[in-house]
Amino acid sequence: MNSFRVDFDSIPWTSPMPGARSKAVQQNGRQLRLVEFTKEFVEPDWCKRGHIGILLEGELEIDFSGTVVTYRAGDGMFIPPGEKGKHMAKSLTDVARLLLVEDI
Repeated sequence: MNSFRVDFDSIPWTSPMPGARSKAVQQNGRQLRLVEFTKEFVEPDWCKRGHIGILLEGELEIDFSGTVVTYRAGDGMFIPPGEKGKHMAKSLTDVARLLLVEDI
């Protein structure tokens, strides 16, 4: 990868848990991450990481401590880090694909 173009096709998928996989590029304290969730994915605990991104494909439901928001393809998201933005995601479709920009 050069510093101006990310070729996601050349990056292997990693799968940290069933129903979730991602490809990531890190540069200058940030990462660009392509993420896929399937209906099999179950969050083991509240995620407290911050995320900025867009849902590219599918539908995703995110529970923010009891407030549930449904995202559809084309919807953007700004999720703050920490307790204020803690969340759990669930795919409502066979595949939900997101592109996320995150601090590392």
